[in-house]
Amino acid sequence: MNPFKNLSILFFYFLVTLFIALAHAARFDITNNCNFTIWAAASPGGGREINKGGTWTLEVVGPTTGGRIWARTNCNFYGSGRGTCATGDCDGLLQCQDYGTPPNTLAEFALNQYQNLDYIDISLVDGFNVPMDFSPTSNGCTRGIRCTADINGQCPAELKSSSDYCNNPCTVFRMDEYCCYSGSCGPTNYSKFFKNLCPDAYSYPKDNATSTITCNGGTNYKVVFCP
Repeated sequence: MNPFKNLSILFFYFLVTLFIALAHAARFDITNNCNFTIWAAASPGGGREINKGGTWTLEVVGPTTGGRIWARTNCNFYGSGRGTCATGDCDGLLQCQDYGTPPNTLAEFALNQYQNLDYIDISLVDGFNVPMDFSPTSNGCTRGIRCTADINGQCPAELKSSSDYCNNPCTVFRMDEYCCYSGSCGPTNYSKFFKNLCPDAYSYPKDNATSTITCNGGTNYKVVFCP
């Protein structure tokens, strides 16, 4: 028997146990208050059909960056777990493995980042499909974000999707001034349209100053569609 091999195995399990102990799991209670069924999607997390008044509880273990939760609308899924959605579709899968197709209102999060902080925001950089509230529910963190304006009803004609939701101009025009391909862009008339209606939400990719909230790692959250 090789004692060094056994020590290596024990050290490996020690590191795994230590990582699990240090990692914080965040609970996301995702509720549908819309007057219609939505198919909630999460990356990481997959997807779930939620009828009016229903809730899906999702556990996400940090650290993680690039997390998203969104609503898919007007979906048809079949026994195979494949189908289509009018907004937020993720490659035709009920259990999303990637981000959704715009337009879709996004709850974005990065867990256990610098100084063990969570970063959360609502983003309209992929457009808007349903109103949303994204708020902490524990750990002494109290400030939330809401975007409940009638953006679909007031959407500029050139940004309207074929299903009457509201696209972000990057999706429509694919130009650097809207998409920040070069890494540098500023507000536009279109981003100001979104910002005026939902001042706490991201309206274009560099809209950082007023749009991100931090909470201590280990905080739980709620995402409410049509609050």
